[in-house]
Amino acid sequence: MAMQTYDFGLELKALDDAGAVEGYASIFGNVDEGGDKVMPGAFVEGIARARQTGRKVKMLWNHDPQQPIGIWEDLVEDGRGLRGKGRLVMEVARAREVHALLKAGAVEGLSIGYRTLEAKPEGNVRLLTKLDLYEVSVVPFPMNQRAKVTAVKAAGLDDVIEKLAAGDRLTEREFERMAKGLGLSNSQAERAARIHLKGQGEPVGAVPSGDAYMRALLGHLA
Repeated sequence: MAMQTYDFGLELKALDDAGAVEGYASIFGNVDEGGDKVMPGAFVEGIARARQTGRKVKMLWNHDPQQPIGIWEDLVEDGRGLRGKGRLVMEVARAREVHALLKAGAVEGLSIGYRTLEAKPEGNVRLLTKLDLYEVSVVPFPMNQRAKVTAVKAAGLDDVIEKLAAGDRLTEREFERMAKGLGLSNSQAERAARIHLKGQGEPVGAVPSGDAYMRALLGHLA
């Protein structure tokens, strides 16, 4: 399964001039715009496994693997969520920029990159009970599903993406599901489906990936 992301408002507990940073990378019980809720205990096994294998959880800027900005020295669950201690590498230009933005309050979010290992439904909410954590990013816009196409959740959309990649036409319901995954409300998704599916001719040619189609879609919906 592809890596997914989950955004939170920034809850820094400490930030000093040397780049040391401490705060919450995830808050339990928060339902995101995709209808997911991270549950206590979700990170325990994944963090333990990462320590055993020597795999580091990355500190990135905006989920960009080409822009590491620091290191997470300690990640642990407490009663509130996933608490992290780390430091920005101030010798890196982007890290210095992020540090300045954090101090000024111009950057307002943290976001985790993870793979879902176990989840279960509860009404309209999906409870995330076991996650494999890959990275924790500083992001400029928490809870902004349309800010970055790759932040669209693949969970529940795998069949839709496969149809797009094959060049097959989506049904109205499938189109609505995809639009909701992009952060649209129910009414916005229904309206988008009516507008974009009305009077379609032949199915579009195959696209190289679901992301390519979603970029095009976001251009229409912006």
